[in-house]
Amino acid sequence: MKNRVVITGLGVVAPNGVGLEDFTKAIKSGTSGITFHQNLKDKGFSCCIGGIPEVSEEKKQEYLTPLQLRGFNSTSILYGVMSAVDAWKDAGFTVDENSPLDYDTGLIFGTGTSGIEKFREAIYKIDDQNVRRLGSTSVLQTMASGVTAYLGGILGLGNQVTTNSSACTTGTEALLMGFERIKNGKAKRMLVGSTSDSSLYTWGGFDAMRVMTYKHNESPEKGSRPMSETASGFVPGSGGGALVLESLESALERKANIYAEVLGGNINAGGQRNGGTLTAPNAAAVQRCITDALVDANITAEKIDVINGHLTATSKDALEIENWTKSLQRKGDNFPLINSLKSQVGHCLAAAGAIESVASVIQIKEQFVFPNINCEDVHPEILALISSDKIPTQKIDTNITILAKASFGFGDVNACVIFKKYN
Repeated sequence: MKNRVVITGLGVVAPNGVGLEDFTKAIKSGTSGITFHQNLKDKGFSCCIGGIPEVSEEKKQEYLTPLQLRGFNSTSILYGVMSAVDAWKDAGFTVDENSPLDYDTGLIFGTGTSGIEKFREAIYKIDDQNVRRLGSTSVLQTMASGVTAYLGGILGLGNQVTTNSSACTTGTEALLMGFERIKNGKAKRMLVGSTSDSSLYTWGGFDAMRVMTYKHNESPEKGSRPMSETASGFVPGSGGGALVLESLESALERKANIYAEVLGGNINAGGQRNGGTLTAPNAAAVQRCITDALVDANITAEKIDVINGHLTATSKDALEIENWTKSLQRKGDNFPLINSLKSQVGHCLAAAGAIESVASVIQIKEQFVFPNINCEDVHPEILALISSDKIPTQKIDTNITILAKASFGFGDVNACVIFKKYN
C-alpha cells in the first residue's frame, strides 16, 4: 500500500508578498511585485525591472542569529530559510535548536545559484591576496546545498537532506521528489521547495540572451505579460517557496491542518530532440509529462478544474497552451481555467515552481482563481485554441477540486504535479 500525501504547511517570500497572509492578499487582488531597479540601469541592463521581495534587516533577525548574519551575503539562502521556517511553523512545528534529531522528516530544497554575491566578494578577496579574510561561512554560503545545510541544522532534520537544481523546474521537481519519498514509506514528512537570489549577476545572462523585456522600464507593473499579444519577454523575479508534505496518517494522527492532497505527478525531459533545445521545449515530451502525471494521479483530463501554467510571457506561451490542449484533449470552451503567477511576480527562475505551487495550493484551500494581470490582449494564437473566458483577468470564486501545476525549464526539463482538494 502506498501512503497518501497531504500538504500541512506553506511558506513564501515573493516579490508581491512576504509571508502567507500578505502573499494571499496580493494574489487575490492581482498586486504586482515588479519594480524599477536603478542598479540594473547603472550596469547597462536592457531590462531594468524585476521582482525582489522586501525584507528588512529586522526581519532577517527573526530567522538567522547574529552569528549567522555576520558576513552573510546570500539572498537565495535567506529567502529559502525564511519560506521553509515559515512553512515548518505553519504546519504546527516549533524551531528549537535543542530539539531531538527528527529521523522521520527530510528536506529537498532546490536552487539555481547560491550566494553569487558572496562568490563575487570571495573572488575579489582572493585576487587581492586576502584569502584569510574570506570568513568561515564563505563555503557554506556559496555551495549549491548551502540552503539545505542551513535549514537542516536550524530544524534538526535527520531524513534525506539534499538540494536539487533543474532550472525553472526546480521547485516542482523538489515537491515531486519529496512526494515520492513519503508515498513509498521512506519518510513521514518532507519539507520541500526552492529559492532564487535577487542578484544582477544571476539576471545578467538572461539580459544578454534578450529573453527579458526591455519595453517596460517606465511602467514596471505592466512588464510581465503572460499569454498577451504584447508580451515582449519575461521579467526576472526572486524569492522562495516551501511546502510541508506529510503522510495522511501522520497528519491525521497529530490533527494537523490540511491544505490539499498531492495526487501524483511526473518529471521528464525532452532530450533537446524533436525541436527541443537548451531554451526551447520538445513539445512531445511536454505533452507526455502532462499525460503521465494524470496517469500517476489516477485521474482523467476532464477532472482538471484549473491549470497554473509555466507561461513566462515569451514567444513559447502559445506553444504551452497548445501542449495543454493536446495533452488534455480539451480546447475552446471545454478547456480548464488557466493562470500564470508570473504576471504578478515575474519569473522567479529556480524559485518559480515552489512559489507557484504555494499559490496553487492557496487557490484550492480558499476556492478562488487569481487573476492574470496584463492580459487584456490575449495572443491570437492562444485564442485560436481556447476561449478567452478561460483566462480570467479578475479574481474568480469557484469550486476547485483538482488543479494541475507545471514547470518547464532550461535544458528541456519538465515537471507536472496534480493537487486535489482534501475532503
